[in-house]
Amino acid sequence: MGIACMVLARDNAALIEECLRSLAWADELIVLLDDRSSDRTGEIAQELGARVDLHRFESFCAQREYGLSLTEQDWLFYVDSDERATDDLAGEIRQVIQRDDVVGWWVPRRNVICGHEIRHGGWHPDYQLRLLRLGHAHYDMTREVHEVVDLDGAEGYLQQPLIHLNYATWSEFRRKQAQYVAFEADILFRQRVRPHPWTYLLQPLREFWRRYVRLEGYRDGWPGLRLCAAVAYHYGFLVTWQLARRWRIAESVREA
Repeated sequence: MGIACMVLARDNAALIEECLRSLAWADELIVLLDDRSSDRTGEIAQELGARVDLHRFESFCAQREYGLSLTEQDWLFYVDSDERATDDLAGEIRQVIQRDDVVGWWVPRRNVICGHEIRHGGWHPDYQLRLLRLGHAHYDMTREVHEVVDLDGAEGYLQQPLIHLNYATWSEFRRKQAQYVAFEADILFRQRVRPHPWTYLLQPLREFWRRYVRLEGYRDGWPGLRLCAAVAYHYGFLVTWQLARRWRIAESVREA
């Protein structure tokens, strides 16, 4: 059984070399490069022996669905540029792809955020469905972010984790979350969801309670508190604010 490792990348020149070196055990290395990328990510990847495919970005799920067509290997392992595969994970993957009773494998991740490994608050084990038997998996094209894979067979769970260098700084966290917040607001707007005045307060409180109390984010100390509060602000307040703004714009256009 052959396996291709594919890295989705955009302006990741500082990360791509270490990522690809951690995947050197694969039968084929591919970098699916966002066409908005403007740094040396593609050149560095080619120098390391990876095949680079430049593709116009429409959505995250569209990128991953397109990536399924780029290899003739039996299996595809998706990795992001800020993730690293350990030798133990590589060995486990080599073993499980010999099985013919499972077509998709969930991979746990160890999330390192601003220099701290976060083990609670929903950040661990953080399973991702990334190891796919080609011909048996497709992406739900209605999900533009936090992609969903549809399998036509059984799934399994790996034991060895990916190392996810999630956010190096809080400014990077805010910058990336701004993109995800916009995607979430767009999805809710298309679903005709309307926020209420009390949503601005209740939604952040619900999200903070879920992560900090129910999912025990408090066990990560001060980094856990700050992270849970930041996620609640972005996915509670800011998503609500942007959703309301989209409704105001739509209504002003209708009245014009």
